[in-house]
Amino acid sequence: MSLSRRGFVGASAAALAFAGIARAQAVSAETYRNEVEGYGPLKADPFGVIDLPEGFSYRIVSQAGDEMSDGLLVPYKFDGMGSFALGQDRVVLIRNHELKVGDVNHGPTGVRGRRADKLDTRKAFDVDAAGRALPGGTTTLVYNMRTQQLEREHLSLIGTAVNCAGGITPWGSWLSCEENTASAGNGGSKDHGWAFEVPASAKGLVDPVPLKAMGRFKREAACVDPRTGIVYMTEDTADSLLYRFIPDAPGELVKGGRLQALGFADAPGGCDTRNWKGDNGMVEGAWRNARWIDLADPESPEDDLRLRGAKAGAAVFARGEGIFWGKDELYFTCTSGGAKALGQIMRYVPGAREGQSDEATAPGKAQLFLESTDAAVLDYADNIAIAPWGHLIVCEDRYAKDKRNHLKGVTPEGKVYTIGRNMFRENAELAGVCFSPDGSTLFVNIYWPGITLAVTGPWASLKT
Repeated sequence: MSLSRRGFVGASAAALAFAGIARAQAVSAETYRNEVEGYGPLKADPFGVIDLPEGFSYRIVSQAGDEMSDGLLVPYKFDGMGSFALGQDRVVLIRNHELKVGDVNHGPTGVRGRRADKLDTRKAFDVDAAGRALPGGTTTLVYNMRTQQLEREHLSLIGTAVNCAGGITPWGSWLSCEENTASAGNGGSKDHGWAFEVPASAKGLVDPVPLKAMGRFKREAACVDPRTGIVYMTEDTADSLLYRFIPDAPGELVKGGRLQALGFADAPGGCDTRNWKGDNGMVEGAWRNARWIDLADPESPEDDLRLRGAKAGAAVFARGEGIFWGKDELYFTCTSGGAKALGQIMRYVPGAREGQSDEATAPGKAQLFLESTDAAVLDYADNIAIAPWGHLIVCEDRYAKDKRNHLKGVTPEGKVYTIGRNMFRENAELAGVCFSPDGSTLFVNIYWPGITLAVTGPWASLKT
């Protein structure tokens, strides 16, 4: 595996200090299994960061605690991330930091706020009782794929809480989602549970405008249909819904719109898709016609959108997490869904009249694309992306002592193969997977303490 000198100096001491013990414990218990060959077996990384197949290598792009271009420190807890073309071999990455109110020492001002003089709190969405900006938010990175060097990194959103995942928009911005519905007075002065928009072109902190019409809930991720501007969103609760936001002005989400939840035409009383009780609320491979249910009072002061939606007949999902727009369709994960609670991947194809008053004449269709029955194949699917060759790329999120988290690929036929294995300390989840717009580089985060990797290799050599 190739490491940049910067990455080696920053990461090798910590990694090598524990690599022997970690590898002995983790690999001896390793049970990953490929359903198709993919890129072949994983090769051990001597630096104990990530194992990859033969021919692949990684660079460490960014690490928690590094000094950024604006003088602040890279916040911890790297989660969702999106990429945008900048031109001249450069790509912009916008990355979430899933920091809660009490994580202020892991935020951009550092332990005891030693860099507080470099942060303009007037740009913070919310502050705590001591006047400190809440540490959640986003950072923006400019990476040169030709030189494989980070050229710039700065804070771009601050004062939010538990920014989990999000999604890119067709108009060049990142939707950062708060997976937190704390009300004012619980560590901050404002209600939380919103989506915020961060333009890829921003050179510093953006004005933190909560998109309240899109709803207040434990929002995990979002994706946008470029044909209609409709935003689809997941929710990370055990009884979550899939939401749809129909904007009044496509591309201008701040102008408001209509919030709805997914239900099925053949189940007007609702449907439990989780399959926990063996009732087969969703059968793998079978399609169901969608019906969308209007949700009143999207700002939800009682944090009850999912409860009201389910009562009105919306389908219930098991921890909706990653969501990604593909070729005229989207996929989203349900991390703990399925009869064995190992995770599901759902698929939705919008109808020809999606979001229009007559959409019932050509409804969208939903499908249980994949339900895992073997933890060695796929376990707790979380963040996802769609590769340039059309396969799903899935991050695992299982915190366990005897099984490492992996990066998996899934073919259009639902067959799973392994791309990478997290070997860094504490076996944190992998997150934020995305490809550079030219398809040459896969970016992925190790959540804790926070490492962003750029992976390159013979992507065209895939065997299925």
